[in-house]
Amino acid sequence: MPYVEVSLPVRAERSEIYPILKEMEKYPEFMADLVSVEVVERKENSTITKWVSNVDGRIIKWTEVDLFDDANMHISYKQIDGDLKKFEGEWILTPVAAGTEIKLTVDFEFGIPMIAGLLNPILKKKVRDNSLNMLTAIKERMENRA
Repeated sequence: MPYVEVSLPVRAERSEIYPILKEMEKYPEFMADLVSVEVVERKENSTITKWVSNVDGRIIKWTEVDLFDDANMHISYKQIDGDLKKFEGEWILTPVAAGTEIKLTVDFEFGIPMIAGLLNPILKKKVRDNSLNMLTAIKERMENRA
């Protein structure tokens, strides 16, 4: 099962970054392959969101539950329906000397054994690239504020 973990230091406080991460419907602004994110249900500490991604012309759709731990500024997510057999991970914000380290983890499984060996490495690279692009966009947004 492919597992991706990317992290990036940002010159901003966790309390400034966390609200941006909770606005998942805005993620398509940060991720090139993400077509849309729709909030289906919003509760005090969770959302259910529908995602549509275009990975090299292949449309991948899923619905996930997102759990928000506001006290620790931590987000975990897990697919509850969709095209992948498994898709889950978390956002971890860790204070560092110059601000905050943002870490995003993605643990996924394509679910079709015969083609997983071929597609998993490609999908893993795409997930890593998109995740890093997203962190870079958040970093630029936070560090280039007026």
